Amino acid sequence: MNDATSTLPAPLSYREACRQALREALQRDPRCLLLGEDVGRYGGCYAVSKGLLEEFGPDRVVDTPLAEAAITGIAIGAAMAGLRPILEIMTCNFSLLALDQIVNNAATIPHMSGGQFQVPLVIRMATGGGRQLAAQHSHSLEGWYAHIPGLKVLAPATVDDARHMLGAALRDPNPVLIFEHIMLYGTEAPPDLALTGVDIEHARVRRRGRDVSLVTYGHGLSKCLAAAEELARAGIEAEVVDLRVLRPLDEATLIASVTRTRRCVVVDEAWRSGSLAAEVAARLADAAFYELDAPVRRVCGREVPMPYAAHLEQAALPQVAQIVAEATALVQGG
Repeated sequence: MNDATSTLPAPLSYREACRQALREALQRDPRCLLLGEDVGRYGGCYAVSKGLLEEFGPDRVVDTPLAEAAITGIAIGAAMAGLRPILEIMTCNFSLLALDQIVNNAATIPHMSGGQFQVPLVIRMATGGGRQLAAQHSHSLEGWYAHIPGLKVLAPATVDDARHMLGAALRDPNPVLIFEHIMLYGTEAPPDLALTGVDIEHARVRRRGRDVSLVTYGHGLSKCLAAAEELARAGIEAEVVDLRVLRPLDEATLIASVTRTRRCVVVDEAWRSGSLAAEVAARLADAAFYELDAPVRRVCGREVPMPYAAHLEQAALPQVAQIVAEATALVQGG
């Protein structure tokens, strides 16, 4: 082993990065508590909170009933009363049971009260498909929440973002939703040990390129990076933009990227109709129309409830080959 290799930090899993972020939050602020279904004794449905109940006790790590509307209302009240709750909802599909609390209460109370009340609440949700969990557990609904003023919506795609976005979210005086893709929990990468925090305002260019911009978030990042590698072998240099923050969108980074490459493919696991990908495309058409040499293209999930069968599920999700094909067609003028 050479010196350069020996000094690299050990790989950290996305799951462990999330757990470390939760543990640090509970250690740092006595007002902070974690609540949700199976977050305590079971350790979380994706094992993110494993061991935290034993370390912090049942007053700080609270197993709740299977009642999303009720526990979300409790978390909102706790936030308004001065605590810093982190609410885990098992899957974003189940968050629809708490839609009234999130949209009509958490998002609106600071505005309807004229700023007299804040709702410093963080809600974590698993999102996305790929594990054969069928339609009621596998959809990507973060674009729905990105439509709502009063919410901040985050989608950490890297180990470092998973490790540090929670701390930034807890410092926000208003509600923040964090969507963690289920296919990322088992992924690993060496963490940046010098990093002490990340901002939750800006997108990130994860790979520089000159020919086409691949814009994505969440699990789409690994697929776009893989597509960029394949495109590079064909002589096409793709730039990869990780949105990271879905509301508010970082238009400046998007426009700067398209200004460099003059072409754009948006990759979004959610359904195409009314999607976040459509919003990105519309904003680029509004603000960077004359920078584009071709229309923005979109690679999205198929417009079906997520199938259970593995081959059908994969057919319903965006794949690297589709991204490569769309980007190649753009660059070649197809």
